[in-house]
Order: sequence, then structure tokens, then C-alpha cells
Amino acid sequence: MAEIHDLSAVALRDALRSGELSARQAAEHFLDRITGQNPHLGAFITITADKALSDADAADSRFASRPRSGRCESLPPLHGMPVAFKDLTDVAGVITTHGSAAIEHRPAAADGTLAATLKAAGVVSLGKTQVPEFGLTAYSENRIAPPSRNPWALSRSSGGSSGGSAAAVAAGLLPFAPGSDGGGFIRIPAAACGLVGLKPGRGLIPSGESTGDPARLVVAGPLARSAADAALMLDALVPPGTAAGPPTGTAAGTATPRPESYLRLAAQEPPRLRIGISLDSPWQAVFPFTPEPEALDALRAGVALLEAAGHETGEARIRYDNRYAAAFTTAWTAGVGSARILPHREALLTPLTRTFRQRARQRGPARLAEALAFLRQFERDTVAQFSAWDLILTPSLAQTPRPVGWFTGGAHGDGYWPAAERTTDADEDYRKQCEFAPWSSPVNVCGLPAISIPVHWTGGAPGTGLPMGIQLVGPLGSEALLLQVAGQLGF
Repeated sequence: MAEIHDLSAVALRDALRSGELSARQAAEHFLDRITGQNPHLGAFITITADKALSDADAADSRFASRPRSGRCESLPPLHGMPVAFKDLTDVAGVITTHGSAAIEHRPAAADGTLAATLKAAGVVSLGKTQVPEFGLTAYSENRIAPPSRNPWALSRSSGGSSGGSAAAVAAGLLPFAPGSDGGGFIRIPAAACGLVGLKPGRGLIPSGESTGDPARLVVAGPLARSAADAALMLDALVPPGTAAGPPTGTAAGTATPRPESYLRLAAQEPPRLRIGISLDSPWQAVFPFTPEPEALDALRAGVALLEAAGHETGEARIRYDNRYAAAFTTAWTAGVGSARILPHREALLTPLTRTFRQRARQRGPARLAEALAFLRQFERDTVAQFSAWDLILTPSLAQTPRPVGWFTGGAHGDGYWPAAERTTDADEDYRKQCEFAPWSSPVNVCGLPAISIPVHWTGGAPGTGLPMGIQLVGPLGSEALLLQVAGQLGF
């Protein structure tokens, strides 16, 4: 057998369900890798080794006591699979830091919805992964732990807000991981770390991970090394009978129950598709940007792969309302404005969080209601324009993965610069993020599924240089179709 961490998540699942590997063997292997690599990678904030091994032993006991008839059928679908949760997710008995020094760090009394769902599916949690403060940013750096670094270049960021989880999967510290995405925060770190990252459509997964999300931007989804591995996790995340929008493999239709198996569907060929290519972004009116050559190289690589697979591509001209940036920012920062933070601890917030919190508290409910009404109209207008195509194609990122500390004004290199020592103000930080990932947040506003696929490496060959990806956006209910296309392209 290959090294355990070299197995795909699907292959590891099969080995655990067949008894070829025990849950304890898998947990010990990944915990050993975390112990060896996390000090320089910064992927984990908390490692729960004792609890993980206890849970793995319990999984092995369930395996040993299963009925002899129907061996695997009696096991949960992700029996013994090691995972970790973003440190925004409550896991019973484990501290949830939310990446912030400004709140008290107490163990969670119960599992959050996402953790409860995956634990019921049989996973073994190894710990909590690095996040930005309150999950607000496209990089995973905060004031409580070293930054999450990119396994392909440790001087670079792994992205955010699911940056610790993405770094852990890319480095082989986990077979796959759940992330959450409110503004691109599965797709951004997936692109930065060379992974497949799927943001499901609004309402498909009852993640319950985000309070203070009035625009319903946040959804949970998988970070994985392949479309098949992402589909395996999606099967565990989506409750049976969930309405999944248009029928799988089509671009239009009425709501239907979720497919019996995303994993099975992901292995099928997609139909021939019309795919619209766009570099338009609603951020351009406020933050004019020019995609770096590497982003355009990734787009060209994606177009070539899609056309070689038989799909038709063409330019999609999307018109966006210039009021988007202000409305999105109002909705995105509403939650931090209402967060319970003691006055004497406000100074412990990062500059960006503190600034956004102050502005959110000054706006008032009328401004928020106005922004939400605009975003609902933006959703209707944008979805109508996207509907001229089966899928919309953009680069995942407009720039290569940024150096650690770059967004907040830290020096470049391999060191760690505490946020308190950085000089860039909040508005400059935010501008940089919007120019880095200008095609991400509109998909959240529209509630549509989207996937990032790692089609290009700046060194010319897979695993060389830095990864760059493409984003494919589909209509409501097209999660299986997006996974099919990713698998068709070899990912």
C-alpha cells in the first residue's frame, strides 16, 4: 500500500471500511505528520490528539462489532476518516478561538451543525485549523497563532478564510477537509494551494456556521485533492431529500431531491456545455485591477482543457451595478458589528476588524436593509445574465498567492510578523483583498455553486512553482455538474 497520506480520500475510505487500515492507524499517521510539519506550516491552531485517538478507538470498536452480514453497510459513510475543522466551527470540548485575541477562549459546550453532521458520518476530528479573525479575510493570519503558510512556498499565504484547512490538505496532513465560504473562502485557498474547492449553492447544506450573516452568504463545502474526493465529502454534508435546484447535468429546470450519490455522478461524463468566459467584476468600479499574467495563463489553460473536452467557449459580457462594493461590504461586515466583545478588549482586534466593527455599528439597521435589498436585485440581474450560458468561467484569482504579511504591510520573506507590528490600514488591506480575488464574492451574493480547479502551475509542470486555478460558476443545483467537469479535466 502507498503511504497513507498519499491515498486519495476515496481510497482511504475504502481501506478503512474494508479493515485494511484501522481508524487508529490513520489517525496516528496524520497526527505524526501534523506534529512534524505544523510548526513551519501553521495550518493548525489546536491539535486534539488524545481525543482523536479515543474517537478512532471507538470507531475501530464499532468496526469489530459490526454484523457479519452487510459488513460495510452498517458503518457510517466516512467511518474513521480523519478531518479537522476551521477554528470558526464549534467542536464539543474544544476551544473555538474565531482567530481572535479579543474574545474569551472557552471550550464549546456542543458541536456546531457542521461538526455534528460530519461526526454523524463517522469522521475523527484531529483539531482546529488556522483562520483569520472572525473569518473576515482572504488570508489566514491573526494575533493568536502563527500564520497559515502555503505548502508550495512557505513564504506565501495559503489564502483564507479556510487557509489552514487548505494548507493541511495540500501538505498531506489531512485527506480532505470541510471549509466555509462567505466571499470566496473555500475557492481562494483552494486556488492558492492547488486543490479542488467546491462552494455549494445557497441552502443545500445546513452548515449553521455563521451568525450575523443577513445576506446569507456563507455555505460549507469541501476542500480536496480531486473532484471525487470533494464529492465524497459532499455526500456526507448534504442531507438526503435536500432540494438541489435544477436536475443534475442540466443548466435549467425545477428543484429536485439531492442525487443519490455525488461521488457516483462525479465519475460520469458531463454533457457538452456552452461556457462563457468573463473577466468582468463588480469590484472594478471601486478598485480597478489588472489580472497578473499568471492568472491569464491559468484562464487560457482552462479554456484549452475545456475545448479539448468538447465544450464550446465564448466571451460573456457581464454588466454589474457600480453600487455593489458598498452594499457587499455593508452586508459582509454586519456580523462583526454585532459580535459580543467587551469594551476593554476592543484594542485586541486587528486593525481591519476594529475598523469594520466601528463602521458597522455606526450604519444602523436602515443602511443594512438598503444594502440587502440592493444585493437581492443584484442577484436577480446577475443570475439572469449568467443564464445565457451553461457555466461561467473566470480565473480563480487575479494574482499569484501573496507573500505572508503582504495584505497587512508586513515584510516579505520567511519570518512571522505579528499583526500588531504591521502598518497597512484597514482600507488598504481590504483593497488588496478585493483586487486579489475580484470574482469570488458575487457568486456568494447570487447563491450559486462554484468550483475552483487547479489547472496551471507557474513553474510549467504540476507541483512546480505556484498553483493557479480557474473558477466555474453554475446555476442552482449544478454541484454534480461542476464536479463532473473537474473530473473530466483530470482533477
